[in-house]
Amino acid sequence: MNNKVVIFSAPSGAGKSTIVNHLLNLFPELEFSISATSRAPRGQEKHGVEYYFYTSDEFRSLIADDRFVEYEEVYAGSFYGTLKSEVDRIWAKGNTIIFDIDVQGGVNLKKFFGEKALSVFIQAPSVEILRERLVGRGTDTPEAIEKRVAKAASEMEFAEGKFDYVLINDDLQTAKDEAEKVIGDFLKA
Repeated sequence: MNNKVVIFSAPSGAGKSTIVNHLLNLFPELEFSISATSRAPRGQEKHGVEYYFYTSDEFRSLIADDRFVEYEEVYAGSFYGTLKSEVDRIWAKGNTIIFDIDVQGGVNLKKFFGEKALSVFIQAPSVEILRERLVGRGTDTPEAIEKRVAKAASEMEFAEGKFDYVLINDDLQTAKDEAEKVIGDFLKA
């Protein structure tokens, strides 16, 4: 069995989810890893589909039982993580896991999986373009956008030298093509 993982990390607005969804449609052997969280479901989200939803106390109990590959307390009492059972579930099918995860989580996963993992950092061409993309989404307040932009700037610095591949998304089609080649080569290796 191959037991490989592909890790995609990026600041908000860099195009990570768009590229990951493109790859999922292209490579049938890739399977998306569903993260666990202590936040409440939003809208129509369902347990075991978008996330595995737990209370903060349940999440802490899972941590104490060593049930995570990695986890973070993003804000006080707000946890996100990757369950070992999710990794086992996907590998049992013979599939390669694809992660769409924040930058710190991506670094942690690469450390955990080592050579089994290909870690890709998606970078917007500049912080200004990132800001324009976030404004263009129309989903955040100006204050939230500035918070995301500040976080993105620090994530770009933090990520330097910690990922196997840096993909600059200044043109979405070019970025998709580049991601296809990099992932295709990794899956064949």
